[in-house]
Amino acid sequence: MKIIKLDAIDSTNSFLKNLSVNSTVQDFTIVMAKEQTSGKGQMNAKWVVDGGKNLTFSVFSCFDDLEISNQKYLSFGVSLAVFETLNELKLPKLAIKWPNDILSVNKKLAGILIENNLKGNKITSSVIGIGINVNQEIFSKDLPNATSIKKIVNKEFDLDILLNEILIRLKSKLELLHKKDYAFLEKQYLSVLYKKNVPSMFKNNQNILFMGKIIGVSENGKLQIELENETIKEFGLKEVSFA
Repeated sequence: MKIIKLDAIDSTNSFLKNLSVNSTVQDFTIVMAKEQTSGKGQMNAKWVVDGGKNLTFSVFSCFDDLEISNQKYLSFGVSLAVFETLNELKLPKLAIKWPNDILSVNKKLAGILIENNLKGNKITSSVIGIGINVNQEIFSKDLPNATSIKKIVNKEFDLDILLNEILIRLKSKLELLHKKDYAFLEKQYLSVLYKKNVPSMFKNNQNILFMGKIIGVSENGKLQIELENETIKEFGLKEVSFA
């Protein structure tokens, strides 16, 4: 395991992707930055946090035999590694919001962005970006649903210790992926999925409201919602939100 620590960078994911293109990067290389000037979230969203107070890092992971059709299990494993580490801190009402945000009491604590390198029908390697709000106490009004570990438990945490604990768990989850223990990863993930089997109000990307309940994740990684008429509809990223 190799850890590259930087004071400031535009994005740890971008840095690690460029590094892998221009040189040979060993498996489980980590890039950690005190500050990101252009941190990335899902679907080109920005990840904005105060420098030096939070964990922003990316992990390079190689795969020998991971088919693109099984990429949801990579997302499951990564989000579970973060979830289980934070769960040790006794944070209240911790859950994974599909696909891989970590919430505590309905507020966002951590986000994950996985960018894959593909060859044929296989994922050859991935850059796994993880951002966790740790010691930040004040957030922009543009982020009303953001929170941090310190805000919740009123205690400061050592970023290096927390990083190490996440990496230990991440390595364990990636080993399950290499062993193709997909059913176990899915069972673990669904057991902590936010609002699973809870009747909720949703909004689709046409701003139409509807009632339903999350029942699972489809083979191709889409969110499965059972509607009031008991039909099941599948939604991709940014196609549905809680109303």
